[in-house]
Amino acid sequence: MNKLLSALALGCALGLSFSKAAYAGQTASHSQVQMSVAYRSIKVDDLTIFYREAGSPDKPTLLLLHGFPSSSRMYDPLLARLAQQYHLVAPDYPGFGHSDAPDSKAFVYTFDHLASVMVHFTETLGLNKYSLYVQDYGGPVGFRMMLAHPERLQTLIVQNAVSHEDGLGPLWQKRREFWADRAANEAGLRASFFSLATTKQRHVGHNPDIEAFNPDLWTDEFNFLNQPGQADIQSDLFYDYRTNVASYPKWQAWLREHQPPTLVVWGRFDPSFDVAEAAAYQRDLPKAQVHVLDAGHFALDEKPGEIAGLVADFLGRHVGK
Repeated sequence: MNKLLSALALGCALGLSFSKAAYAGQTASHSQVQMSVAYRSIKVDDLTIFYREAGSPDKPTLLLLHGFPSSSRMYDPLLARLAQQYHLVAPDYPGFGHSDAPDSKAFVYTFDHLASVMVHFTETLGLNKYSLYVQDYGGPVGFRMMLAHPERLQTLIVQNAVSHEDGLGPLWQKRREFWADRAANEAGLRASFFSLATTKQRHVGHNPDIEAFNPDLWTDEFNFLNQPGQADIQSDLFYDYRTNVASYPKWQAWLREHQPPTLVVWGRFDPSFDVAEAAAYQRDLPKAQVHVLDAGHFALDEKPGEIAGLVADFLGRHVGK
């Protein structure tokens, strides 16, 4: 008992969030689990794709698809907490993180193309069955992968990723104007998208607890967005976002037909996507497990222990450990 209390006290001192579901039966320390993360790169379609991997390949696989303007780094909280129970794989898309970022004149930056590279990434690693965790841009990449290979999907976890018009609030009017007339609206989009204030706002959103956020999060992303070529890459990709909205009815129909076991975890303070989207998933998936949290667009930054516990409980019931 004294050893257990000492361990808990140490965890509190380090600022760790312990989830009963995520840590039940585990004996390794947080630092030991973190040390199990490997940082790897492989060649896919003549590109070097970087990815983070944790846990034994003998365990059920959780494929983690990141959002904009983040990278596989956003999943560090899950890699640290779930590596003993699951095999976690988190890649960086082309143009993001530590993966190759070819010039936009040499590489077509569309969601179709990113999804194709990610399909080939999973095939190169031999990932024939996996649960899929999608956030933001991970949604349109992941839906394309699901529709192309439904036999590979075991479960679906959605965190602030949209597949219904419900999630697109008034903020999206300016973005729709960009899609309708790129030449007339691109300068305005770039001025907003690539500013430090906007990069910070993606994280903080409407959350009244500003002290919950590490400013390194948006500072690192702002620096990434200002790397050579990124403005062109991300503008091309966001112009293609219109194809995602056009695909929503097809994705919804797929969900209704296939009914994959689904967990929806939503940060209610998200400035990009409306909280109504969380309930919209239950129209297509009546059995979906939905949790709305006091968090923002990147909810893992604020609620890592709670989300890890929800994910571990959900996966434990549907794919085992």
